[in-house]
Amino acid sequence: MIRKNSEYPLQPPRESGTGRAFVFALVMHVLLGFFLYHGIQWQNSTPEGAEAELWTEVPDSAIPRLPPPPPVPVAPAPPLPDEKADIALQEKKRQQQEAARQAQLAEQQRQQKLQAQQEAEAKRQQQLAEQAAQLAAQKAAAAKQKQQQQQLKEQQQEQQKQAQADAQKKADEQKAAKAKAQADAAAQAKKLDAERRARLAQMQGMAGGAGSTGNGLAKSGTGSGSGGTATSPGYADKVRRAVRPNISWGGETEGLETVISVRCSPTGTLLSATISHSSGNPAWDDAALRAVQRSDPMPQDIDGKTPASFKITLRPAG
Repeated sequence: MIRKNSEYPLQPPRESGTGRAFVFALVMHVLLGFFLYHGIQWQNSTPEGAEAELWTEVPDSAIPRLPPPPPVPVAPAPPLPDEKADIALQEKKRQQQEAARQAQLAEQQRQQKLQAQQEAEAKRQQQLAEQAAQLAAQKAAAAKQKQQQQQLKEQQQEQQKQAQADAQKKADEQKAAKAKAQADAAAQAKKLDAERRARLAQMQGMAGGAGSTGNGLAKSGTGSGSGGTATSPGYADKVRRAVRPNISWGGETEGLETVISVRCSPTGTLLSATISHSSGNPAWDDAALRAVQRSDPMPQDIDGKTPASFKITLRPAG
């Protein structure tokens, strides 16, 4: 059974004119059989002979005659093939060729389908491999990010611990410095109080002694000099005019009084300056001490020399 072309899209198209060619071949076979048949019949017919008498002089001896050759047997003409059998044979051969061609097409289609399946499977395997690689890369990136976050968290914790330790250390240092400052202030106040008492006792002793002299404390608003050794009456004003411009103070002024003991060379060079009596305000005490230090050298007395030691009482201008 011959299948239609629609079932096999790869089947080549039928050639046109096949029916006419088949009819033409059939007519030619019929004519060929007709001429073969009549040609064999013509060769089998015996031609009619003609009789004639010939008179000649015959010798006495009789000449034997050869008998005529026997007629050549003529092979009978082969029977004509059956046209229907030939057509059936051709049809069978054509069907076999068609079947072989259909089988070849089917094999080609099977091979193409198998190749397409193999290519699809290879593509699927490649996609699976790419997906696995992407998943592995994502996992690696996530693990790396997690590790970085953990490291960052640890660093932040370390920084927090270090900051807390630094803050605690700074607080301890400030506490220790404050305690030391308080202790130093207490010691200084105690020392100044002792010096003040000693000075008061000395002043009381000098006031009660016969023939004693002293310059006393100047009562100016900015500062004055008092003699630890004998000085002229106007020396305190000289000291006040020298120290006053160097005082830099912008705080409170009420009740502040600082006494500074100084030692100088005969030329006025300041050898030392210490607070002998604190005002109770460390900031003002420091400002007063800096003002005295900035007044180096100290002014000379009327004898051309600077007293070896004396005290300066400083109050902020108010």
